[in-house]
Amino acid sequence: MSLKSLQEKIGVTADGAFGPGTMKKAMEFYKLTPVRAAHFFAQTAHETGGFKAFSENLNYSADGLQKIFGKYFPGTLEESYAKNPEKIANRVYASRMGNGDEKSGDCFKFRGRGALQLTGKDNYAAFAKYLQKPEIMTHPELVATTYSFESAMFFFDKNKLWDICDKGINDAAILALTKRINGGTHGLEDRNTKTKKYYEYVK
Repeated sequence: MSLKSLQEKIGVTADGAFGPGTMKKAMEFYKLTPVRAAHFFAQTAHETGGFKAFSENLNYSADGLQKIFGKYFPGTLEESYAKNPEKIANRVYASRMGNGDEKSGDCFKFRGRGALQLTGKDNYAAFAKYLQKPEIMTHPELVATTYSFESAMFFFDKNKLWDICDKGINDAAILALTKRINGGTHGLEDRNTKTKKYYEYVK
C-alpha cells in the first residue's frame, strides 16, 4: 500500500499528497463521520510515517535488538540474528498471539502489517473473519497492500476506539487514542497537529 494506491482505490487523482480532496473522498469511501475520519487518518498517518510504511521493519542490528527486544536475546545471542528480519520475527513472536514456535515460520508470515500493524496469527485470523476474506491467511501480504486501512478499522472496532473519537476533536481525545494505539504518548504532538489539520479539511 502507498498513498497513491489508496488514492486509486478511493477514486481521486493519485498524486501522493494527502490534501483536502483525498481526505474527503477517503472519509466517504470508508463511511466515516468528519470527526472519526480526522482521528483515524491522523493516527494512521503518524503510525505509517506519512502513509509510507505498511509492513514492519525488522532489519535490526545487534545493538538494536538488545535495545528493543533485549529479553529475547540473552548473552550474545543477538549477533547471530542481526540484520535477518525473518529470523528475528520467528524468535520475537514465537509461541504467542497464536503463532507456533520459532521453527514454524508463523511469526515472520504474520508479522506486523497494515496501517496500525496487525501482528500475530490469531489477529490475522480474526481480521480475515471480520472481512470475510479467508485468503488473508494464505496471502497475509494483502494486509500490507489491499487491506491496510481496513485492518486499522478492524483495530478501531475491536478496541472500541470510535467511542473515543466521538468525544470530539480535542486534546483529551487525541491523548486517549494515542495511548490505546501506541501504548504510550510517542509522537503525540504530530498526532495532535494532524488530527486538527485533517478535521479542517472535512468539517
